[in-house]
Amino acid sequence: MSVKQRQLVIAGNWKMHKTRPEARELAGAVRDALETERDLPAVVLCPSFTSLEPVLQVCVNSPLAVGAQNMDHRDSGAYTGEISPPMLLELGVKYVIIGHSERRQFFGETNATVNLKLKAAVRHGLIPIVCVGETVDERENHLTDAVVSRQTAAALDDLDAAQLSGLIVAYEPVWAIGTGKVCEAVEANRVAAVIRSTIGNLYANRDLAASIPVLYGGSVKASNIDEQLAQPELDGALVGGASLNAEEFVAIIRSAQKKVQPAAAKS
Repeated sequence: MSVKQRQLVIAGNWKMHKTRPEARELAGAVRDALETERDLPAVVLCPSFTSLEPVLQVCVNSPLAVGAQNMDHRDSGAYTGEISPPMLLELGVKYVIIGHSERRQFFGETNATVNLKLKAAVRHGLIPIVCVGETVDERENHLTDAVVSRQTAAALDDLDAAQLSGLIVAYEPVWAIGTGKVCEAVEANRVAAVIRSTIGNLYANRDLAASIPVLYGGSVKASNIDEQLAQPELDGALVGGASLNAEEFVAIIRSAQKKVQPAAAKS
């Protein structure tokens, strides 16, 4: 399956930024810039929990979808401070980021909890964006492939092939997140192929692996997105800091749009 047959996705992870009025303004600026555009990639805005509702309101009848940055795997219970999948669905959230490296680093996320959350997302019909990636020490010790394969396999543990139909994987090398360092496009493409090979081997199904979008994340900017999108194994980006600036984020989306349009013209 060629990259043109996979969905192209540009997701903005706003992290712990933007109050509700600021989030509404940012989402509105992105919406207004794109409202007359055609043949766009899937565009996902992922604000903090407190801003989900106003951003969802802004995105009604627009090409923008909304995702959460995290969720608990349980539906309800005495879990102070947590947000459940049914709560997200009730709001109208469509996507959820799972296992971001900052969740792993600062909040105790493990491969096991990522797996539980992925199962919950699948069970409730949320589209999961599952993050994998190595630290600088792991890269310097030539462990990138082993770490990424292990994280991918652990995330998918006990899920059957049919449950992966909506899965999105984001390769986010930890050393490139928020540092200004970008993984070279050719190397990011190689690691994306490792991710697909891992999935293909797990399920003995190369077509399944070839159908799953793999995004790149890590200091993505308008100035470097074209090189990433030129790679055959990469299907978009999970954008951090650059998604907080409407002009920069829209420029990234339009770069992806150029890749969507040739495929649309042939269909």
